[in-house]
Amino acid sequence: MPVQHNRWVRPVPSIARRAVQRRVLGLGLGFLLAAAPQFIHAQAPRVATAPGYGRFAEVVASSRALIDSLMRARNLPGLSIAVSVDGEVVWSEGFGYANIEQGTVVTPTTKFRVGSISKPLTAAALALLYEQGLLDLDAPVQRYVPSFPEKAKGVITSRLLAGHLAGVRHYGSDAEFMSSKRYNTVLEGLEIFKDDSLLAVPGTKYSYSSYGWNLLSAVVEGASGEQFLAYMQEHVFRPLGLRHTVADYTDSIITGRSGLYDRTADSSLINAPYVDNSYKWAGGGFLSTPEDLLRFANAHVQAGFLKPETVTLLWTSQQNAAGEQVSYGIGWEVGELNGRRLISHGGESVGGNSWLAILPDAKVALAVTANIGDAGYGTVPRRILEMFADRR
Repeated sequence: MPVQHNRWVRPVPSIARRAVQRRVLGLGLGFLLAAAPQFIHAQAPRVATAPGYGRFAEVVASSRALIDSLMRARNLPGLSIAVSVDGEVVWSEGFGYANIEQGTVVTPTTKFRVGSISKPLTAAALALLYEQGLLDLDAPVQRYVPSFPEKAKGVITSRLLAGHLAGVRHYGSDAEFMSSKRYNTVLEGLEIFKDDSLLAVPGTKYSYSSYGWNLLSAVVEGASGEQFLAYMQEHVFRPLGLRHTVADYTDSIITGRSGLYDRTADSSLINAPYVDNSYKWAGGGFLSTPEDLLRFANAHVQAGFLKPETVTLLWTSQQNAAGEQVSYGIGWEVGELNGRRLISHGGESVGGNSWLAILPDAKVALAVTANIGDAGYGTVPRRILEMFADRR
């Protein structure tokens, strides 16, 4: 029986996987990794940092066993995982191969596509602008993006966009998700959907939308007066020490970037199709590492980055017009893990899969990344997160 996706990860809608599968079938056998056997792991090679695990040594050993089993069961090319307790990384380890053909193993500094974890990263930019009084979350987006058309069904606001409540559509076709076109500006990327009708009256229906977050990147530019990627670098990544978090420019030399893989129906590994994510930096266009993601997560529970009331705003579920909670705040999923408050976000992209989770009350966080879209972590990351929380 195939491993099911973690139920605490809201996956990107299935069009993502369908698009990759259809593209792969059309590419034929030329992309097959001739040197790679169908199943590459008898036991995944591992590279760890911070080997003095102290009181967590038994938990780390159990977690390694779970990851090794997962790597074999799912035939994952490469995976990286890190856990922090009280803001300190207590385990960080890479498993398998960053590049199978070159035999390059995953290390804790290997950069992976993190997909929709780009949304909470962007939410931090919204939060900073909100705190500075430069962004009114309830103002029409046209205040910050005058070129975006008003919609007949109602007013779109940044708050609604950030909670997937604005009625903006998601990917409309496989071709959109698999886009190989280079977009030179954020505003160029909005051309894909800006003239389309809304799916529902803003505020009435939760509908997951990466395009909504693309529009929010234009809001960041309008509110700050800076280009989106420059703002992210100068106000989010650099201050938090996220040295391995960058935009996934396909034509740039990015040290430590992982290879990108997909699988055939019999689970053989193949190279993932080429895509260019320049149309969706904010919705799913960044590379990162688990340790960087933990630094980012812990900045929300430590003093100095955002005000506590701002974090509460991000981590409180929004409601639809009927007063029903949608389990999504501003860039973060809001839920529970066996009675503990859970703040998280997942990401699935072409050649990448990720999950970032925080148990704020236990002060435990976990980040996991893999270099294949169909990772199928199942319950493994959740179980590891719980083990560390129980042991702290």
